[in-house]
Amino acid sequence: HCLKGVRFHCWEAEGFKEQGNVYYVKKDYAEAFNFYTKAIDLCPKNASYYGNRAATLMMLSRYREALEDSQQAVRLDDTFMKGHMREGKCHLLLGNAMAATRCFQKVQELEPESSQAQQELKNAESILEFERLAEISFEKRDFRMVVFCMDRALESASACHRFKVLKAECLALLGRYPEAQSVASDILRMDSTNGDALYVRGLCLYYEDCIDKAVQFFVQALRMAPDHEKARLACRNAKALKAKKEEGNKAFKEGSFEEAYDLYSEALTIDPNNIKTNAKLYCNRATVGSKLNKLEQAIEDCTKAIKLDETYIKAYLRRAQCYMDTEQYEEAVRDYEKVYQTEKTKEHKNLLKNAQLELKKSKRKDYYKVLGVDKNATEDEIKKAYRKRALMHHPDRHSGASAEVQKEEEKKFKEVGEAFTVLSDPKKKSRYDSGHDLEDDDMNMDFDANNIFKAFFGGPGGFSFEANSCKADLYLLLIIIC
Repeated sequence: HCLKGVRFHCWEAEGFKEQGNVYYVKKDYAEAFNFYTKAIDLCPKNASYYGNRAATLMMLSRYREALEDSQQAVRLDDTFMKGHMREGKCHLLLGNAMAATRCFQKVQELEPESSQAQQELKNAESILEFERLAEISFEKRDFRMVVFCMDRALESASACHRFKVLKAECLALLGRYPEAQSVASDILRMDSTNGDALYVRGLCLYYEDCIDKAVQFFVQALRMAPDHEKARLACRNAKALKAKKEEGNKAFKEGSFEEAYDLYSEALTIDPNNIKTNAKLYCNRATVGSKLNKLEQAIEDCTKAIKLDETYIKAYLRRAQCYMDTEQYEEAVRDYEKVYQTEKTKEHKNLLKNAQLELKKSKRKDYYKVLGVDKNATEDEIKKAYRKRALMHHPDRHSGASAEVQKEEEKKFKEVGEAFTVLSDPKKKSRYDSGHDLEDDDMNMDFDANNIFKAFFGGPGGFSFEANSCKADLYLLLIIIC
């Protein structure tokens, strides 16, 4: 009776297997799985049932379960070639190329002419090579190469979380946060306790300057994997960076600019990989630098910020203002144009117009420099400056000099007269200060430097170098002293 019962169960199990085969052909893998499971329950020592269920689980992308069934199949029958092949495929899909190689080699022992085993061995070798290259590239910080290697490896090992996590980590290090987040999220949908994926999610948030949220993910990753050193280090860096940045901000608000500058500098040493936060830190330090009149250093810091984040409008605006303060107007115009192209606001338009005006003004003669006075000079200061410069460069004073010196002094004498003509006339001065081209404004710009000189010093008999050169020199000396 027992023997009959066993035969009946085996016969019934075969029936379930056949039904499973029918559903498998129809690609109804869920139903096929159910019938193969029924067959296994009735006859748990049949290797082919485990083999069939493993094939079904592979079609359902349940590779770890498929691996277990394949291993059970070859334990029951070590000559089961399909079982070894499926075990190798599962290992390969899960990223264990070494284990896969052993399985495919076993297939070759059982069936030396197997072209499929030969091809899968090549795939396993390729994965091992891409792993090796990725490891070297990661050490060299060549993250693009790591991503390339992992993409190639994932063509054969599509279910390998380890490869996906490494790819996601490198995408995050490259600043490609949405792609990194997408890869990590896909893993977490299948395995919500995956510490590596939680770490990558935190890393993306950390690099996007969402430090509080990032810390939460790092803590969760450490809860799932207490020995996760990368998550531990990232968590420590995130907390240190936030604290140092906040200290710098506090010092700046309190007007302690030197202290703020040092604190931002310290924060920049914490994590060179945090591109977005470091861009903000460079811009913050540039703001402090401009307050401390370290304008060239501020420009350099803004440039570093922009290099890290080319979309960082605040850094362009800060650098443009520094360029304006150092009279580098062409560079300022370039930066303001970049800003206005990105954000066409009224404020940005006005900043650009002002820079363009200053650039135009900078290309004219600077009458204030010609007279040696400040742009806010009073009428008396302008007159005194003209008196001094006119006497200094008057041609008669240099009549005994070489022809070259005479020519240069005459040129300067004319420029001094031109500068005085404009700056002593309130209307012309106002137009000049506004950046207008005086000749285009139909203003009378015809003048004679000698006539201006004579008029200033009281006419033909008022002053003469020729009449009394010693008196002229003494007069000039008194003007200079005064």
